[in-house]
Amino acid sequence: MKPHAISRRHFIRISTTAAGAALLQPLARAAAPKRTATDIVALGKTGLKISRLGFGAGSNSGKVQRDLGQEAFNKLIRYAYDRGITYIDCAKSYKTFDWIADAIKGLPREKLFLQSKIGGKPEDVLAEIDRHRKVFNTDYIDSMLIHCMIKTGWTDDWKRSMDAYDEAKSRKWIRSKGVSCHSLHALQAGAASDWTEVHLVRINPQGHVMDTPEEKWNATSDASRVGPVMAEIKKMHAKGHGVIGMKLVGNGDFTTAEDREKSIRFAMAQPEIHAVVIGFKNTAEVDEAIERMNRALAAA
Repeated sequence: MKPHAISRRHFIRISTTAAGAALLQPLARAAAPKRTATDIVALGKTGLKISRLGFGAGSNSGKVQRDLGQEAFNKLIRYAYDRGITYIDCAKSYKTFDWIADAIKGLPREKLFLQSKIGGKPEDVLAEIDRHRKVFNTDYIDSMLIHCMIKTGWTDDWKRSMDAYDEAKSRKWIRSKGVSCHSLHALQAGAASDWTEVHLVRINPQGHVMDTPEEKWNATSDASRVGPVMAEIKKMHAKGHGVIGMKLVGNGDFTTAEDREKSIRFAMAQPEIHAVVIGFKNTAEVDEAIERMNRALAAA
């Protein structure tokens, strides 16, 4: 009888443990990791990682940051980095372009994600890309975009530039390529193209300064533009493209906390948007953006 009793107790213990584990499994699956503004996330299927929140160095074409002065700009970049923002958004046309190298000096390059942009149709696109490397004092740019595209059918007209970007990528001067669009038809062409790897897209639920059918970067827009833009973002995401949202604070026009909260909550609720970039001019704005994003991510 004794061996049988021991066996029975053993059976009950095993059964109880298994039943408890089975009950805990759904709870374990439900406990998703906490998401934050400064998470390092995958940028679509590019194979690259980026901080969910980026530092925009081009508010009003960079005048806002330039007016801070180089020393204050450097300190602001370092403050954002210390808080976990490792993605810095630049452009050749920004007034901060020649300040980036000094701003990131001493920071570990492998932890930074530098994105820049080239507008127009330069005579020698490769030379312009190489100039970025020299001005930023880096061997490579993580993401290089064709800047402020508004033209319908641009993927045909900008073929020479696109080929140069491909060559730069083969030389390891850039790690990814893409476009920032400022009209709906340009956005649609970018989403449809297999050449595009990264998109910088204007998005906010108010529809302010967003893409319209007009070939104008500053066309008047409203909330009716949100649906068409989101439809293209979903196409980009489905193709594995990296999607970064911009104009979350309406080009600086969202001066009320309610508008900023609404916009950030909207962006964080879209799984197709991998990261966002906001232009900052002081540490309080950095802190606010992180806090708002953290709350929005917790609620999403």
